[in-house]
Amino acid sequence: MLHLLVEEPLPLPPPQQHPSPPRPNIIPKYPQNALNQQSFESSYRIVCNHLLDFTRSKSLLRGQSLHAYILKSGLHLVPLICHHLITFYSKLELPYCAEHVFHETEFKSSTTWSAIISSFTQNELPLRALEYFKSMLRNNGMFPDDHIFPLATKACAMINGYSLGQSVHCLASKIGYDVNVFVGSSVLDMYAKCGNLRDARKVFDEMPDRNVVSWSGMIYGYAQMGDDEEALRLFKGALDEGMDVNDFTFSSVIRVCGNSTLFELGQQMHSLCLKMNYDKASFVGSALISMYSKSGMIDGAYRVFEEVSDKNLGMWNSMLIACAQHAHTKMVFDLFEKMVSRGTKPNFITFLCLLYACSHTGLVEKGKHYFEMMEDYRIERGSQHYASMVDLLGRAGKLDEAMKLINGMPLNPTESVWGALLTGCRIHGNTNLASAVADRVFELGPVSPGLHVLLSNAYAASGRFQEAARARKMLKDRGQKKETGLSWVEEGNKIHTFASGDRRHELSEEIHRKIEELGEEMERAGYVADTAHVLKEVGAEEKSEMIRYHSERLAIAFALITFPPKRPIRIMKNLRVCGDCHVAIKFISKCTGRIIIVRDNNRFHRFENGECSCGDYW
Repeated sequence: MLHLLVEEPLPLPPPQQHPSPPRPNIIPKYPQNALNQQSFESSYRIVCNHLLDFTRSKSLLRGQSLHAYILKSGLHLVPLICHHLITFYSKLELPYCAEHVFHETEFKSSTTWSAIISSFTQNELPLRALEYFKSMLRNNGMFPDDHIFPLATKACAMINGYSLGQSVHCLASKIGYDVNVFVGSSVLDMYAKCGNLRDARKVFDEMPDRNVVSWSGMIYGYAQMGDDEEALRLFKGALDEGMDVNDFTFSSVIRVCGNSTLFELGQQMHSLCLKMNYDKASFVGSALISMYSKSGMIDGAYRVFEEVSDKNLGMWNSMLIACAQHAHTKMVFDLFEKMVSRGTKPNFITFLCLLYACSHTGLVEKGKHYFEMMEDYRIERGSQHYASMVDLLGRAGKLDEAMKLINGMPLNPTESVWGALLTGCRIHGNTNLASAVADRVFELGPVSPGLHVLLSNAYAASGRFQEAARARKMLKDRGQKKETGLSWVEEGNKIHTFASGDRRHELSEEIHRKIEELGEEMERAGYVADTAHVLKEVGAEEKSEMIRYHSERLAIAFALITFPPKRPIRIMKNLRVCGDCHVAIKFISKCTGRIIIVRDNNRFHRFENGECSCGDYW
């Protein structure tokens, strides 16, 4: 039996003369053999009210005392009271105590089963939740209802269990619950979170009725898979149908704006959240912080963060990564200390943010300190944490130490780990180690296009052009393509995208003339092109020409032509900015007097008066 704590004996109440007594301050206690129907109903109502109060206030000791009283008085025979007890322990993050209550319950209704499955789902134990779901079907012959099906599909989504989710969907269809709006919404949400948008959209299109969960699930699914255009189209469709959107819907749309760098649309979404009082919701706050940060407006992220009083872990993590990406390293550490002091427990994402901040500022000892601190919080180190540490050591030139860390990993090194080491080799010109690592990675079998490019570049940098060509050929033979380097800039609610050497833009002639003008100004200021970043067997003049028309320079030239004077220029890029372009943009900012913010696939660079916020360490 569950161990219970009782603060003090509960006194017997005086006899009641009317069926609906006023709620007393002390829970009544009476011998079970003296229980009559009238006093039973009175005690039942009082116990239920107290359980709800203790659940809301999360009063563990008082709830356990009440639990002891329920057992002594025989009220544990009432299924609804057991349901409230299970919910109480679940809300206090004690799912195994809830499990004890469940097993001590003699008569288990669908509400009781729903409560225990919900307990494990809400406490992030989806496998246990699914075990009880299957147990209910096998041992009791009880069919799930519109409360239980959504819990089961949510558990499937948590473990990315697409096949298992299909089975749950099949059962719902067999017993006629697939047309239920709550079940249908949960099913499509499960498919979307498992990455199968085709099945999710089929369920969505066939639903006789849709609610805010249905629309939000589809919007989230398209946003998660990077189909930002369809996500925004669905959001517009929801508004056109008069659907009341919620905080989850807004958070998904705002994340689309951040990922696509649609800053002006993101600001409109923020205004709409303010109008509908969703700006203080944690989901929305996290999305807004990410949107402002990804748009290069870190000050906006700070404002959103400070305006939300009740910050959850997601908001703290969003602000930590925003500060890390914008090189506000001291603020990262200050925020972490403040978060812990306020009782918010960090998770594995928190430490990824801390390690990232250390990696991009060369704080090796600080990074080691946080890497070790994970043991204090009993957080298991994953491949991403090891990749961050290898990146930190590699960027700092401690390549032998990075290699030692890889060899001592308790799990097999992933592509991201090898990629981090190859990046360190490239930065410090250790072509021998890079070439050896490339040989070792090729022994592992097929790798992603991104790592293929790193391998090819590693061979080319060491002069092994035949191996570099072989790496590129293997990529082509597998039907894979190297990701095209793109840079884009938002102007007048339109995204202007450029590739290296691009001449497709309607202002192409003006853009190329502007680049020629900038080149002359930069050379007078002392700029000399570094052609070492061109890893191809071509002449020096051709290398210089290739660098000059990199995509970020085309985007900057376009902005200089079209933007009003003194307006900051925000350029987004899908790949890492090359070393020569980084130097060139510093000169451009100095020659033009403009603030230029460049977001590459690693971090933000704020160029102003010939200096970059990264301190040339990225």
